[in-house]
Amino acid sequence: MIFPLSLSDMNILLGVVALLLLVTSTLVSSYHGKVKILINKKRLSEVAAVVAVLFLVTVAVKIMDVILGQ
Repeated sequence: MIFPLSLSDMNILLGVVALLLLVTSTLVSSYHGKVKILINKKRLSEVAAVVAVLFLVTVAVKIMDVILGQ
């Protein structure tokens, strides 16, 4: 079975998602207007950090791939 996403695709996807989550966790207010949805900023920041680490891992894999010449 062939996985439809390559490492480059996952790298771009993780980078975009990490960036969006980090910006959202920084700019979002805990109490957003009249909407009764409470956003847990700490959990959002933690998820953003995990996705950013996954992005950095994929970058490290790509660098090792280039260094090893495969």
